[in-house]
Order: sequence, then structure tokens, then C-alpha cells
Amino acid sequence: MHYFDHSATTPLHTQVKNLMNEVGELHFGNPSSVHSLGRKARVLIETARKQMASAIGCEPQEIIFTSGGTEANNQVLWNVARNDKKHVVTSVIEHPAILKTLEHLSDFGVTYTAVRVDENGLVDPQDVENAITEETGLISIMLANNEVGTIQPIADISAIAKEHGIMMHSDAVQALGKIPINAKEIGVDCISFSAHKFYGPKGIGTLFIKNGLKLKPLIYGGTQERSVRAGTENTIGITGLGLAAELAAKNVETSADHFYSLTEIFKEQLNNILPDAVYHGHPNHRLPGLISVSFPNYRNDLLMAHLDRRGIAVSSGSACSSGDVKPSKILSAMNVDDHLNICTLRISFGLGNTLEEVTILTKAIHSSLEQIRSAA
Repeated sequence: MHYFDHSATTPLHTQVKNLMNEVGELHFGNPSSVHSLGRKARVLIETARKQMASAIGCEPQEIIFTSGGTEANNQVLWNVARNDKKHVVTSVIEHPAILKTLEHLSDFGVTYTAVRVDENGLVDPQDVENAITEETGLISIMLANNEVGTIQPIADISAIAKEHGIMMHSDAVQALGKIPINAKEIGVDCISFSAHKFYGPKGIGTLFIKNGLKLKPLIYGGTQERSVRAGTENTIGITGLGLAAELAAKNVETSADHFYSLTEIFKEQLNNILPDAVYHGHPNHRLPGLISVSFPNYRNDLLMAHLDRRGIAVSSGSACSSGDVKPSKILSAMNVDDHLNICTLRISFGLGNTLEEVTILTKAIHSSLEQIRSAA
């Protein structure tokens, strides 16, 4: 199988897998235990905390470990329900871990305003400021969109949040390892990450919490993670995340160059096959290696099925189930009409992809298009 769905998840980096196997075999102690096995596990966790902090330019004490990006987002959002100011400003293209949580929090008095985006999927900071009310207690805007790759002007939005004395959060799950990230420079109070998006294990993530900011726990119990996130730490997952974060940050420029090369070759080859292909997302401010492309008059469910039979893994720009193709909410928010919307695929390259594989991909697309056309 040729895998081009790295925005959904990435394979474990070989070094990460080897480290996790070693930790699982030799360092299984409870990190809260005082004996030598427990102390060794604690050292491993704190080493990973330093690695993650270094990867995003913050202090180790500003990192807590979670079960993933969804929990990290929930950790921040549920605090709003406990605050006096219960209004949130977000965007219409946020991940369901943000928008569905906010919908649920309406039962607890939380309200929100989701600002629109332009045709490139870009949030206008002025729209964010215009949505602020006297009751606004949080602004949450993703750093980069998971479907079209558009990178948001988070530093500008953070400056607005600071001016109004409002906490600023960003879901940056898609960004680490693709673009440089410095928590201090972009000015946020909280940032969410998930290890399986940057060649680490599933089921582990982190939340950056700026020094001085106090968040109430989402999970109660012991005093782990500065009493913010109770529960015995996932030592194996945490050590895997730490190394994956270190490698992702260390190699980000090389990785980005690789992704850009694959993208340009793919677009060149695809345009020779299908000149009327339509690309979505910002032309400049976008994640490298993530392509949202529409194939006019070719439904994405049919195209994905044909590609899968040819050993090609990609994803859809819409939610498909039981043959019912629904337009992507992200693309609809960008004013992409439904006819084009349901003809969209997301192709996301990874470190292991090669130029030869890009050619295999475009040939498979060509064959699939021809087969669909002949069967029509």
C-alpha cells in the first residue's frame, strides 16, 4: 500500500518504536513510586517533557501530557464552563474536538461565535476582534487546518487576545514537524498537540500551558502533571512522544523541503492528466505536503474506492458513509459549491514518500479517472 494520508496519522518513526520497546521491557515502574524502577520511569518522563518543550520553544514546566489533541482541547474548553466569562470566539473550520465540545458546553452556559473564513480558508483577525464581547473568556483558533492546510495568523490574533485580556488557545495538532513553532513568539496561552501526527504513538498528546496560567483539571484523581491531569502517566507513550517531537523539530526544514518537492511534482503531473483540477487552501500560507484537490465530475467516494483497489491510500474532503456523500463543512465554509466539494480528495505526503511514489500515485489517479469515465 502506498500511503498518502499522513494528515490522518503517521507511522511510528523507527527510532521512536525502538525506544518505546526498550521502555516497555525495561522501565515499567510506576513514575510515582519511590523505588529505583519508579525513579527511572520519572526520569524518562521528565526527559520527554524537556524534549517537547525544546521542540516548541517553551519551558518544561509549561508542558503537561494528555491522551491526545482531543483531550488537550477539552482541557482548555471545559475551563470556560467554570469561569465567569463563558463566551468563546472560534472559527467555522475548527476540528470537531473544538466545535462539538463547544456545542456540548451550551448545557453549561457556554456560548460561542464561530467567525467565517475567506475562500482560502483564512481567518481575518479583525473578524475575531469584532466577535469579542464583554463575556468573552477564550479565543481558540487552530494554527493550521487539517483539511486544506491553511496556516492562520495566530500571532496577530494572540495580540488581539492579549490587548483585551482574553485567554488564547490554538489547536496545533497538524503543524509540528511541518513548520517551525515557537510558543513564545506566537503569543498563545495554550497549545494542543498529538504525537501520532508527527511520527509518534497514538493515544498521547501534550498541552502547553503558559507559566502563570491556572487551569482546573478535566480528570481528577492523583497529583500527576502538576495536579492538572490525574492518572498514572503513560511512560511508554510519553517517551515516544518526546523523541518524536525532538526529531520533528530538529528536521523541520529538511522535511518541509521534501514535502514541497513532492507537492510540486504531483501538481505538475496531475495538471498534465487533469488540467481542470481545482486546488483549495491558501496559495502561500499553507502546510507543506498537504493538498486538497477537486476532480470535477468525479465523486470522491468512487475515486477513493478505485485508488484503494490500486493500493493507494488517500482521504476524502468530505464525510462519506454508506454511499451517502456529504459536502465537507470546511470547503463549504470556503464557498466551494457542493458539486465540486464532493469531488475533493486530501492527499498528504510524509517523510517516507518518494518522487517515484508520486508518479505511481498520479498514474493510479489517471487509470481510475479513465475507468470511472468509461463506466459512466
